[in-house]
Amino acid sequence: MVYIALLRGINVGGKNKIDMKLLIQTFEQVGMNDVVTYINTGNIIFSYKGLTKTELSRILEEAIHNDFGLQIKVVVRSVDDVRGIINAIPDTWKNDKDMTSDVMFLWDEIDDESVLENLVIKPNIDTVKYVAGAILWSVDKKNITKSGKSRIVGSKIYKQVTVRNVNTARKIYELMQAQNS
Repeated sequence: MVYIALLRGINVGGKNKIDMKLLIQTFEQVGMNDVVTYINTGNIIFSYKGLTKTELSRILEEAIHNDFGLQIKVVVRSVDDVRGIINAIPDTWKNDKDMTSDVMFLWDEIDDESVLENLVIKPNIDTVKYVAGAILWSVDKKNITKSGKSRIVGSKIYKQVTVRNVNTARKIYELMQAQNS
């Protein structure tokens, strides 16, 4: 099975620095196969058979702690999980000079549509959708200062998500598909 490990908060603002080549070695040392990284922010595609996503997360978190001395949360999603998320993103959503659109991958413990009740969503500004495993959020850049999106930072929910823009999420899925075939 092909998976993506999404690491929260590495190589951002000079904190929690991890070299991707060393991270690949860490994954391989704990038995992950076909390990590939995408950009420097903690997107690691790999294959493995025989463990649950929860077990894989625990093993990878421990390996990262042992090798790098960092307590990093790892969200693991299968290629099927990511397909469901990508298929739910409207084709018109992008991350460019006019629009910002993100996928907020949810920790398992808050992965439920009720998570939307705890967000500040401005109906005429924000377009927000829940899909199994993620919150999808898009806003025109001209309205970004009016959006409720910035209010998620510092909230309890923010500590239980890892965010990728839709361009990155689509590329991750493309790489996962290539490895899956």
